[in-house]
Amino acid sequence: MLLTYTEDGITMRIDDDGSGPSGTGDGGNGLPGMRERAAALGGTLTAGPRPGGGFRVDAHLLTTGGRS
Repeated sequence: MLLTYTEDGITMRIDDDGSGPSGTGDGGNGLPGMRERAAALGGTLTAGPRPGGGFRVDAHLLTTGGRS
C-alpha cells in the first residue's frame, strides 16, 4: 500500500498481485460502495486489473470532506 498526503487530502494505492485465494464475497457493496463512500468525501476511487497481473485500487479522499 502506498499512502501519500496532499494539500487537500490523502491518496492511496493498494495493489494485489493476484496470487492469493479468490473470494466469493460476503454480500457487501463491493467496489460500487467504495466509490460511493469516496464520492461522499468529495474524492475519487478507481479500481481494476493492474499491469503485470493482479488488481489495483487508487483512491483520493479529501480531508475537507468536499467542502472548502
